[in-house]
Amino acid sequence: MDIFEKITSLAKRRGFIYQGSEIYGGLAGTWDYGPLGAELKRNIKNEYWKTMVQLRDDVVGIDAAIIMNPKVWEASGHTESFADPLSECKKCHHRFRADNIIPEELFTSENFKIADYKCPDCGGELTEPKRFSTLVETYLGVIEGEKLKTYLRGEITQGVHVNFKNVLSSSRVKIPFGVAQIGKAFRNEITPGDLTFRSREFEQMELQFYVKPEDEESMKWFEFWKEARRQWYLSLGMRAENLQFKKHVKLAHYAKAAFDIEYHARDEWWEMEGIHHRGTWDLSRHEQFSKQDLTYFDEETKERYTPMVIETSGGVDRATLFFLMDAYREEEVKEGDVRTVLKLHPKLAPMKAAVFPLLANKPELVAKARSVYEDLKKDWMIAWDERGNIGKRYRSQDEAGTPYCITVDFETLENETVTIRDRDTMEQKRVKISDIHDFIRSKLV
Repeated sequence: MDIFEKITSLAKRRGFIYQGSEIYGGLAGTWDYGPLGAELKRNIKNEYWKTMVQLRDDVVGIDAAIIMNPKVWEASGHTESFADPLSECKKCHHRFRADNIIPEELFTSENFKIADYKCPDCGGELTEPKRFSTLVETYLGVIEGEKLKTYLRGEITQGVHVNFKNVLSSSRVKIPFGVAQIGKAFRNEITPGDLTFRSREFEQMELQFYVKPEDEESMKWFEFWKEARRQWYLSLGMRAENLQFKKHVKLAHYAKAAFDIEYHARDEWWEMEGIHHRGTWDLSRHEQFSKQDLTYFDEETKERYTPMVIETSGGVDRATLFFLMDAYREEEVKEGDVRTVLKLHPKLAPMKAAVFPLLANKPELVAKARSVYEDLKKDWMIAWDERGNIGKRYRSQDEAGTPYCITVDFETLENETVTIRDRDTMEQKRVKISDIHDFIRSKLV
């Protein structure tokens, strides 16, 4: 069983990720987050927002609408170029992104013949590649025949750029500055798969950072944000050997430079976050299509110019998946005894601690443990468990990624101390009940 299969099994069993609409047979490319998954995903978003907005004086946040005026997507180039090449097998009728089978540079080559390539599933003959729009269409209005055709946003980027003028007039930002956003996006993926890696509905966390239109200045910020985003993943426990930068050889229509941060799994490298130098493309295009002035007046230099944009664009769902994969361990405790443990950083762990009474049939222990639990959950997400023996409870919390297990025993009733067990080392120590808050808080720095 490979790592994707193990994570898929664990994710469903423990309530991290479920197949969307599962009781109706599911819907390809859609996923639901269970009790633990919702907490993990929320913690990732909170850490992103804290790092990118709360702790920086040069970044503000917005939350733009999912449905936008369709002219936005014309200006951005999405209605023209947001498409994948699609081929279908004439035998089994499976559909594929042709660029996953055929090098895309060959599509326009005089020597290209589709007959030279076969269906990867059955070996059948493939149809000629056709461009397939990945924008998800929707219609607004109440009267049939008079509805406005628009789209569920294919990315969250444009919601920032169309609000450039609003952000300037409503806040005190000065170049260089950034606008961050977290939100849903939708793509009509031809081949969704690999759990949440490629989905039709997903969430992004992005920064659009505006800088002076100078190559040296813009590249300085490009390199800064490239490394800053890598360090963010490392600071939350991701192993350095599982991360690498990949330079884009073929650039998107808007890009002057681009790198991906990739994650290593299953002997492959998987795209996790992109850092892009978008030049002046976005603001220039929206200025052209909207007929609004989207330039910036620099009070210091008395210049007016269109800023360049450095973008960091990461997937919340991909980050969640890769944090789970990176934290997954199978450790032999003793011969023949293997525990499954998620060594998630305490900041990301769905439950910061679990509280147990040593024995569930002793009312005095249960009452004392409940009082500790009720006090701690005012500040953090805390698990309660009184099922089975203490060893099984430890293993259950290890698998859920809970960093600390707090046990109330008979000694607690005598001296107001509890046992705290560390998930990663499995070591235990006694701590005063009055010191538990400080103990947990010290681990979340």
